[in-house]
Amino acid sequence: MAWETRRGRGSYYYHSKRVDGRVVKEYCGRGELAALVARLDDLNREERKVARLQEQAEEARRRELEEAFAPLDLAAALAMRTAMQEAGYHQHSRGAWRLKRGKHTSIDEEGAGTRSGRGEGC
Repeated sequence: MAWETRRGRGSYYYHSKRVDGRVVKEYCGRGELAALVARLDDLNREERKVARLQEQAEEARRRELEEAFAPLDLAAALAMRTAMQEAGYHQHSRGAWRLKRGKHTSIDEEGAGTRSGRGEGC
C-alpha cells in the first residue's frame, strides 16, 4: 500500500495484497480517488492495530487472573485428591478416578458413605 512514481510522471497508488502466497500489487489510480483509497487503507490498518492491542490487553488480564488464582487452584486440586484417596479411590493413568479393588461403599443410616470390605453389601 504505497504511492509509487512510475516513469517520472507522478504518483500512483498501489494496494498490495497476498494471493496464493505471493504479494500482488493492485493499481488503484491517482488523484482524489486514489487518495480516498489510500486513506481507507490507513483506517483499516489502524483498526487492525487497535484490535490487536485490545487482544493483547485481554490476554495480559487473563494471564494475571490465572497467576492470581494459581495457589487457590493448586490447593483445591490437592484437597480433592486427598479426599478421593481417603474415600478409597485412585486415579487411573492420570485420568478417571476409580474405586480401588475390594473397596465398596455403602450408605449407613445417617446417609454418609462408609467403606466396607468385599462381600459385605454395596
